[in-house]
Amino acid sequence: MTEKLVIVGNGMAPGRMLEHLLEAAPGHHDITIFNAESRVNYDRIMLSPVLSGEKSFEEIVIHGDGWYERHGIALWKGHRIIAIDRDARTVTSDHGVSERFDRLVIATGSVPFIIPVPGNDLPGVLTYRDLDDVNAMLLAAQARAKAVVIGGGLLGLEAAAGLNERGMDVTVLHVMPTLMERQLDPAAGHLLQAAIAARGIKVITKANTKAIIGNGKVEGVELADGTIIPASLVVMAVGIRPNVALAKEAGLTVNRGIVVDDRMVTSDPSILALGECAEVGGRVYGLVAPLYEMARVAAAGLAGDGSRAFVHSDTPTKLKVTGIDLYSVGDFADGDDREEIVLRDASAGVYKRVILQDNRVIGTVLFGETADGAWFNDLTRRKTDISEMRDTLIFGQSFQGGAKQDPLAAVAALPDDAEICGCNGVCKGKITGTITAKGLTSLDEVRAHTKASASCGSCTGLVEQLMKVTLGDAYNPAAVQPMCPCTHFGHDDVRRLIRAKGLKTIPAVMQVLEWKTSCGCAKCRPALNYYLVADWPDEYADDYQSRFVNERVHANIQKDGTYSVVPRMWGGMTSAKELRAIADVVDKFAIPAVKVTGGQRIDMLGIRKEDLPAVWADLGEAGFVSGHAYAKGLRTVKTCVGTDWCRFGTQDSTGLGIRIEKFMWGSWTPAKVKMAVSGCPRNCAEATCKDVGIICVDSGYEIHFAGAAGLDIKGTEVLGQVRSEDEAIEVIVALVQMYREQARYLERIYKWAKRVGVAEIRRQVLDDVERRARYFDAFVFSQRFAQVDPWSERVSGKDKHEFRPLELAGLGAVVES
Repeated sequence: MTEKLVIVGNGMAPGRMLEHLLEAAPGHHDITIFNAESRVNYDRIMLSPVLSGEKSFEEIVIHGDGWYERHGIALWKGHRIIAIDRDARTVTSDHGVSERFDRLVIATGSVPFIIPVPGNDLPGVLTYRDLDDVNAMLLAAQARAKAVVIGGGLLGLEAAAGLNERGMDVTVLHVMPTLMERQLDPAAGHLLQAAIAARGIKVITKANTKAIIGNGKVEGVELADGTIIPASLVVMAVGIRPNVALAKEAGLTVNRGIVVDDRMVTSDPSILALGECAEVGGRVYGLVAPLYEMARVAAAGLAGDGSRAFVHSDTPTKLKVTGIDLYSVGDFADGDDREEIVLRDASAGVYKRVILQDNRVIGTVLFGETADGAWFNDLTRRKTDISEMRDTLIFGQSFQGGAKQDPLAAVAALPDDAEICGCNGVCKGKITGTITAKGLTSLDEVRAHTKASASCGSCTGLVEQLMKVTLGDAYNPAAVQPMCPCTHFGHDDVRRLIRAKGLKTIPAVMQVLEWKTSCGCAKCRPALNYYLVADWPDEYADDYQSRFVNERVHANIQKDGTYSVVPRMWGGMTSAKELRAIADVVDKFAIPAVKVTGGQRIDMLGIRKEDLPAVWADLGEAGFVSGHAYAKGLRTVKTCVGTDWCRFGTQDSTGLGIRIEKFMWGSWTPAKVKMAVSGCPRNCAEATCKDVGIICVDSGYEIHFAGAAGLDIKGTEVLGQVRSEDEAIEVIVALVQMYREQARYLERIYKWAKRVGVAEIRRQVLDDVERRARYFDAFVFSQRFAQVDPWSERVSGKDKHEFRPLELAGLGAVVES
């Protein structure tokens, strides 16, 4: 018999609880969620990267709409619960929806504290708690005006850094003498202030806000000493309070938070509470690690396992501002019974302080160099006697036992229960055990199966070291190595920072990201050129000198130094006129070899480089454009004859192939893309080994992707089935655009899909209709600026929009000049 479970709130804690519950007791609960926000569950930890531009909202979604549908969970978005009737065991939303429960989980989170000063309700005064706040700040940032952030804690500094990245003139006001005084000692707070100021953010400490001034809107902030700071935006980030109003009205025991026992059960045995609204052991929590531990405990109890109990542990503090490394955990206050060991390296900007009590580490503050944070935290948690390592303790784990150890040896020496990911409470043993048991080889796979480094990401380096220790020579770190010797950044970081910092030229990228060479190399320049073309299609001028020779001359160089030219034949179809034009070019330029390719086109081989412009001029006069047989782009859409001629054909595969090719040709992609459309499951066009393939069936179109038939042989994955040609094109275009936005340069679709996960791609492209539409629109927009064949364009006298037949019948998507 299923139990009716109702959850009030849909934040990170109840989301994690559901993951554990569905794993431990699948099908045992009929679940309904009421969420005051009108959206799905997302990672609030990553709101700061969304504000700064380093991530989009879509990238921080934890559970999309499809996840709830697959698990049979009813999600009422935009419904705030206004009443709990404990006698009738019902909840009622502000839209009048009532739901009965057997068990109820309250996860109402917290509310931001608003300092009680005049003007705190003026338009332009915001808090920083959810996506609505971020969207409001992003809107305000478009004016590039002045902003004041009140509060120099974690959220305040992350908000300030994000607004600064968006081009605002930002001032931080903090009432205490140093920043983050609850997490850092004064010395580290001083270094942090200097690092924040170096970014162009003004910091005023000992700043007591008297009033927010303005006539009908925010115009400035007045301090107690009479100083007035002009501002059109004021962000209050001075703390949070547990949101307990609903529980209090229902008669539950409430103190600072909703009082629960160590099983997360309230004063009513049928009601649980977890997250920022809960008070357990006299404490309330705002960091994610203890909230996730609450989720584990609550899930175990709901699944019938009452043995798991919540135990308090100190949680490390980390600041999510790119380029500022700090780590703090434990008790670092002064005391007569305490000793400290301090290391300062002013030139390197490094500060380390370890607090000891009875030869045991009780607190750690690290700034500038934080790699040993997990090790110091493990010493604290185990209450390890450090007497024998006292002289070298401050230098970190690698220096223990005499000479400096290999960092991998130090990681290998960590015990299995050493905590690696503080956000998700993942220990070393779980990571290494999962890698071995499931044969994981990539960081993304480890994240997907263990959650390690999947939240704030600060433990990523440690997770990668564990992978190296576990896999040895079998570990392929290509995904985390620098993209080339010219930089210490990997592909993902380079692309992220290009977007976040608004870098729109290759010299700008190299300057801001501190390239080690003056002009880059043959590996990084083509990659940077692609990332800039893809991210800024309307602003970046394609740098042809950063492309490979084949792309520059629109032909493939051969082993004897000559070139081959492949004109495009839409869907493999041709005509007598086109064939005559090809024959004339072959005769005119004495081309020695002509071959039908595997992609249903004609290849002319042995052309001299100096003849290429004239060859393309003649082909252009006949209406040909490049087949891009050399390109990191769409090459071919192979088709069979389908219903036009074949007695087995179920759909017009040739027509669909031509529509796809005409819609998508000419746009650069991270690597080459080959497609095929087969008119029936007999699969004559070999669609099941292509980057994207379509199998026509009686009921519609089965879409495949991530196949390979080169050095690697791999059948495709099934993305899903759609009913119409229009929907098939929309899904395929969205899939390719997602690949264009997320893949690393030269990474084929099948490798990208393995790294990202087929389920995640299916979720974004099929399950999330709004996101699919965004990808589709982004591709259509980029097509306005896509590459064309320079010779045929010049000869034909047509601009690229006339030259590019992009009408998509039924969807109304016409790319206009």
